[in-house]
Amino acid sequence: MVFATMCGIVLLSAIAGILFMISLVGIIASDSASTKVDDNSVFVLKLNGTINERAEDSSPFSSLLGQANMEEMGLDDILASIQKAKDEDDIKGIYIEGGIASFDSPATAQQVRDALLDFKKSGKWIIAYADQFMQTSYYVASVADSVFMNKTGMLDLKGLGGKSEYLTGLYEKLGIKYQPVRVGKYKSYVERQTRKDMSAEDREQRLTYQQGIWQHMLKDIADSRKVTAQQLDQLASDSIILFANPADYIKAGLVDRMMYPEGIKQVIKAKLGLDDDDDINQLTLSDMLNVKSKKKEKGDKIAVYYAYGEIVDEVTSSFMSGHCIAGNTTVKDLNELADDDDVKAVVLRVNSPGGSAVASEQIWHAIELLKEKKPVVVSMGGVAASGGYMISSGANYIFAEPTTITGSIGIFGLIPNFSELVTDKLGVTFDGVKTNRFTDYEENLVLSKDNSEELGFMQTYVDRGYETFLSIVGQGRKMTRDQVHEIAQGRVWLATDALPIKLVDQLGSLDDAVKKAVELAKLDDEYYTATYPGKSDWMDNLFNSDKNKGSYLDSELRAVLGDLYEPVMQLRMDQQRNRLQARLPYSTKMR
Repeated sequence: MVFATMCGIVLLSAIAGILFMISLVGIIASDSASTKVDDNSVFVLKLNGTINERAEDSSPFSSLLGQANMEEMGLDDILASIQKAKDEDDIKGIYIEGGIASFDSPATAQQVRDALLDFKKSGKWIIAYADQFMQTSYYVASVADSVFMNKTGMLDLKGLGGKSEYLTGLYEKLGIKYQPVRVGKYKSYVERQTRKDMSAEDREQRLTYQQGIWQHMLKDIADSRKVTAQQLDQLASDSIILFANPADYIKAGLVDRMMYPEGIKQVIKAKLGLDDDDDINQLTLSDMLNVKSKKKEKGDKIAVYYAYGEIVDEVTSSFMSGHCIAGNTTVKDLNELADDDDVKAVVLRVNSPGGSAVASEQIWHAIELLKEKKPVVVSMGGVAASGGYMISSGANYIFAEPTTITGSIGIFGLIPNFSELVTDKLGVTFDGVKTNRFTDYEENLVLSKDNSEELGFMQTYVDRGYETFLSIVGQGRKMTRDQVHEIAQGRVWLATDALPIKLVDQLGSLDDAVKKAVELAKLDDEYYTATYPGKSDWMDNLFNSDKNKGSYLDSELRAVLGDLYEPVMQLRMDQQRNRLQARLPYSTKMR
C-alpha cells in the first residue's frame, strides 16, 4: 500500500507538471501573439487608474499575487497605442471613457492630449463619455469631437492648488526636532518638518507654476470647446462642480449631450455605420500593445533611455515607493550605451523629482563620458527638477514639455534630533569613550542638545554640494556661476518660464528630442528607436518574490491610506535616504 501510494503521488505530480507546462506555453503564446485588427474597429481608451511614465513590469499571474486591484498604465504605452490607431486603417476612431484617473504630472496629461490632437489629423473621429469627469480626465477628453456625460453625472472643474501638511506641531508634542541644513531660500522640502505654515518663497514659486499650468489647461480646453479661457476660469470660480441642473453643463459649452451608458453605444454604432443588433469591434489598451507597429526597424539605432522616479544610491528595499533611478544601475547602463557601437545617439527621457545628490552627480558624470562618444539629448517628462535637473543639465540639447516642472537647483539635508524625547521624556542618558573629538558626531547630531559644531560641518558639506551643483549647471548650460545662482536657490520653474532663462533649449515632445538626436549625430533619415532599460521578462517577475511582496504591500497601503499614502511614504523614505538631497519638495500628481 505504501508503494502504491508513492506511485500515485509521483504520477499525480507528473500529470500536474505536464498541465502546468501546457498552461505556461499557452500563456507565453497568448502574451506574444499579435492582435488582429478587424475592419471597422474602435480603440477604447479608459482614463481610469494611475498613469505613470511607464507601467511597471507585471506577471500574467498578478491576480494570484494580490495585485489585480492595481490599475496602472504607462504613458509610453498610451502614446504608442494612439499612434498605432492613427496608422491602422481598420481603426475608425477612438472612444475615450472618462473616469477617476490619476496622472503623475500635468505634463503627462498634456502629452496624452497632444497625441489625441495629432490622431485627429488623420481625419478619424474621437468621442468621449463618462459617468463623471474628474478635472484632468476632462482636460484630456475635451479634445474629442463630442463630449457626452451621464444624465446624473458630475464634472469637476475647480482649478489647481491644495494644502500641504506641516508636522512641526506633532514633533513638538513627541519631543522631536528636525534640524535643516540647506542652500537656497526656495528649497522648501525641509519646511514641513521645521515650520507650521508655508514660507513666502514657497508660496511664490508654487503659485507661479500652478497658475502657468492652469492657464495652459484653460487655453487647451477653450480651443477645443469653442469657448474662452476667461469663461472657463469664471466657471471654475463659480464652483461648476455644484451645478444642480445637468443642462448647465451643456449651456456652459463643456458637454454636448447628457445620456445614459446605453446611449453612447448607439452613438458609436452610428459612427461606425452599424445596425442596432451589430457588435462593436473594440480594442483595449492591452489589445493595442499587441498590434504590430507600422514602423520598421531599419537604419541607425537611437537609444531612448527612461530615467524616471526618485534618484537613489541603490535599491536597498523591495518596498520602495514606486520606480526609482538607482545610481549604480543607471551608471552601468549608460556606460554600456557608450560602448555600444550600434547606438548612434541617446535620448535621455527624464521624469524625476530628484533625490540623492551623490547618485545624481554620479549619473551626470556618466552622461559626460557618454557625450564624448555620441550625442545626448534630454526629453523632460512631467518633472525634471533638482537632482532630475542635475542629470539633465549636461546634455547636448534639452527639450521640455510646456507644463514640465524643472529647476529647483539646490541642496539640503534634514537631520532629526531625539534628545528631548529620549532623554527628557523617556529618561534615557548616554555616556561612553572615544579616541577622537568627533568620533561620535553622528550620535550627537540625533541625540545631543549641544550639536552646533556638528551642524556647522553639515552646513559646510551642503554648501560644497550646492557649489558643485552650480558648477555642473554652468558647465552644461554655458553660464557663469553667478548667472546660475541668480535663477537657482532651489527655485522651481515651469518649462515655459525656464526657456527664456536658458534652463531648457526648446519646448517639444519625445519625438522632437529623437529628431534632434538624429540631427546631432548627422544620420540619414532612416533610423529607429530602441527603449532602455528593457522590461523584464514576465517569468522573471513571476518568480521574483521580493518584488512581488513589495508590490503587494504597496498596493495594500495605497488602498488603506488613500490620499495619506504619499505623505506617509515620504516620512518612511526620509529615514532611508542619503543625507545630502537634491529633490523637489512636493508631489506633482493630478486627477
